[in-house]
Formats: sequence, C-alpha cells, structure tokens
Amino acid sequence: MSVKRHDTHSPEETVDLGRTLAPQLAPPKLILLRGELGAGKTTLVKGIAEAFDAAKQEEVTSPTFTLIHEYRGQEITIYHIDLYRIDTERELATLGIDDLLRDQHNLVLIEWGEKFPRFVAERDVEIAFERTGDSERSITLSR
Repeated sequence: MSVKRHDTHSPEETVDLGRTLAPQLAPPKLILLRGELGAGKTTLVKGIAEAFDAAKQEEVTSPTFTLIHEYRGQEITIYHIDLYRIDTERELATLGIDDLLRDQHNLVLIEWGEKFPRFVAERDVEIAFERTGDSERSITLSR
C-alpha cells in the first residue's frame, strides 16, 4: 500500500490539491473520502471536478441531503455521494451505486463509505482528512 500525506493551510489550497490529485484519480475509480463533518471533503471534490472539466468549484456542493451529486465532463462523470444519513444495506441498495461503479467513465467519490465494509474492501483509493487547525488540514492518500 502506498501512502502520501499532504498538508493544506486554507480551503483554496485544498481545492488546488484536488486539481493536483485528479490525474491520479482517473476513472474508473471508487474513492472513499474519510473525515469528520467539515473536514474538507467537499472542498477537495471542488478541485477534482474542476480538473476534469465536470463542474466549476462554485457548482460543487455537499450531497448531505440529496445523497448523490452528478457532475458531467466531456470524458468522465463524477458522482459525489454522501452516506452519512444511510444506515442499512437496504437503504444503500436504493441508491444504485453498483450501477455507477460498472461504467468505465465514472469516478465515484463516497463520503462516509467506511460505514459499509464492502466499500472499504472495494475502494481503489482512500483520502483521509484530519483537521490540524482552523483552516489547516492533513490529507492522506492511500492506495
């Protein structure tokens, strides 16, 4: 397993890191985003979506209440999923995530995916966020 740590000192640096990491995350990929509420997961997705020309950063918002946001680029589609409010396999099945994972042009980023062991086992990459200050984050990428 390869592990790389990045430190950011502002939301803008976290967005920039997302842009920088994007080429390493080309689909098809399942990426788990781990971290407490407000840790910067969606902020990183803003940079990833911009790098793939799937959305402008101001268009990327947290999917906490809608559960899934879709951002379509010319070559790839990004699915940003939040499972914070999903507690059972039955609820999970209604989201159709397996269908999203089958498409070779999809990049699937899941927040709170660690609640379901299958995603931990199936993930290609895990990105963990830790607050180290008001705006500072330690972001660890594991493959």
